[in-house]
Amino acid sequence: MNLIDSIVGESAGIAALRRDIHAHPELCFEEKRTADIVATKLAEWGIPVHRGLAGTGVVGTVHGRDGGASGRALGLRADMDALPLQELNQFAHASRHAGRMHACGHDGHTAMLLAAAQELARNRDFDGTVYLIFQPAEEDGGGARVMIEQGLFERFPMQAVFGMHNWPGAPAGTFAASPGPVMASSNDFRITIRGRGSHAALPHNGIDPIPVACQMVQAFQTIISRNKKPVDAGVLSVTMIHAGEATNVVPDACELQGTVRTFSLEVLDLIEKRMKEVAQHTCDAYGAGCEFEFHRKYPPTVNSGIEVSLARAVMTNIVGTSRVLAQQPAMASEDFSYMLQAKPGAYVFISNGDGEHRDMGHGDGPCTLHNPSYDFNDKLIPLGATYWVQLARTWLSST
Repeated sequence: MNLIDSIVGESAGIAALRRDIHAHPELCFEEKRTADIVATKLAEWGIPVHRGLAGTGVVGTVHGRDGGASGRALGLRADMDALPLQELNQFAHASRHAGRMHACGHDGHTAMLLAAAQELARNRDFDGTVYLIFQPAEEDGGGARVMIEQGLFERFPMQAVFGMHNWPGAPAGTFAASPGPVMASSNDFRITIRGRGSHAALPHNGIDPIPVACQMVQAFQTIISRNKKPVDAGVLSVTMIHAGEATNVVPDACELQGTVRTFSLEVLDLIEKRMKEVAQHTCDAYGAGCEFEFHRKYPPTVNSGIEVSLARAVMTNIVGTSRVLAQQPAMASEDFSYMLQAKPGAYVFISNGDGEHRDMGHGDGPCTLHNPSYDFNDKLIPLGATYWVQLARTWLSST
């Protein structure tokens, strides 16, 4: 493995910093302590810092030996927020705040980018500029979108942007990167069926919304199986049905909620359109009213071909061809997608292992994302930081 020696030498200190962040998790748009740590470290290393985008966002600017005169610039992004989850781990760096946990590895993402920042500031052996983007509120807050709306790419003009997420399960020491869609859009819906309540023994006196809901849920699955092309990926899941308060009362209303995931906006348009039609006409057929809400949250995360090719070449130089894998698209979502809508770039995976790295006292659950027994693998810090540094140098030297 071809790691940068100076990064390896500093990795223990960065790992300690990561564990401190893990012990003090902060939810979306509340990452003040984490942002203070990031800004303080960047300033210590002589990196100019801008704060305030999306409230708690931090952007560091590292100019190369030309002072940035070439005009070429790229962005490297890490997310900082934690999840509203009770941690089951009991090791020394477990969360000290009930109901909050770094269960997705954003503490590790922040640490890897800090380690890269230290190296880039120490050895500015490149022409151009590297922008270090520490983003708040990835977990359902859309912090990337807010940073963009508040002028991220105008204040820090860059031609490309790159992101990286740890991925449990695959062996530590491997990467994965592929062009095209790698994570899905995330969308929520809420449908309220307005019936007319009655005594449950006299259902003919009312309009029962529950059979309407049952018909609707069944019909929605035909959108996936019969309306979209079989080769186009899409998920439509009704995850909540709420109705009624007593066994002898037909309720006035029934509410359905759930999620839709797709790898393209075209498929998303089709599913939303057909859902609205099915919901309205099903209610009409039973004489019920229909209130349909569809909320588009994160768009699909779509990698650019040229940037992925460069990323894979950098990975190969670090770990070898056999340890650079194809990226299997996931139906989870990621708000880095907003950045990739605005700029070419690549969102890649760095493998977190199977959990054997966890300290004694970890929870009984698996070391998977969004699990209360998860912990980031600190052995990834020098590997991920080396990737960031070599990626920046390679991209800035490319034509």
